[in-house]
Amino acid sequence: MNYLRTSDLARAVGVHPNTVRRYGDKGLLPPVERSPSGYRRFTQRHLDTLRLAHLVYGGPYAGRAVHQAGVNILQANLSGDLSGALALAHRRLALVQFERAQADMAADLLERWAFGPPTTDDFTESLQIGQAARVLGVTIDILRNWDRNGLIDIPRDPANGYRRYGTQEISRLRVIRMLSRSGYSLAAILRMLLQLDRGETTDLRHALDTPRPDEDVYLAADRWLSTLADQEQRASALIALVEEIIQKQSGAIPDNR
Repeated sequence: MNYLRTSDLARAVGVHPNTVRRYGDKGLLPPVERSPSGYRRFTQRHLDTLRLAHLVYGGPYAGRAVHQAGVNILQANLSGDLSGALALAHRRLALVQFERAQADMAADLLERWAFGPPTTDDFTESLQIGQAARVLGVTIDILRNWDRNGLIDIPRDPANGYRRYGTQEISRLRVIRMLSRSGYSLAAILRMLLQLDRGETTDLRHALDTPRPDEDVYLAADRWLSTLADQEQRASALIALVEEIIQKQSGAIPDNR
């Protein structure tokens, strides 16, 4: 058998050798045999498993559900349940596609709201914060957080200083709620709203997905549409790779070992 070295795996997958060691230490690779001199002896199975792990861990974090779905695939592969791994890979692709469809729909609704007629609500008087929270189905703390982070500026009653939520505020908050529930970060929503408040109503989808040069990017949700597009490509690649591994085991594809 022709064994592979750490550097061989790293070069084949396009990662640093330390990444290979780290994946092994985390139990993401099968147990590794060592030579009498102590060197790790990797096989084709280790290489294929590393490729799977890199598809799961190498991309931007797309939320707990998508991440756990990838972990489940790796666990099934390590246990030898390749048919289960393939089924889980298809399930993960469906999950990513659902998330992407939700994000796309939210962006479409945003653009319609920006260009559409004013929203009419079933109330004529302005609401206090507790009433607004009930109308929107969110907590008072969430409304205060959106206000504090600059997503909306709520006018105050001059008589008592209480926030007053009118039709325009509720309409804007519904858009914020929709985008937030669709996975967009508050930073991305704020970036888009600042552009909208400047009167720039075009390319709002682009604004949601494109951090400014001076903006720190901490979360995948700061570029949510791009993140999901990347994850969909990775999910499809995972399916293809699991199918390839199954074919190798069946002898349909030479193993090159």
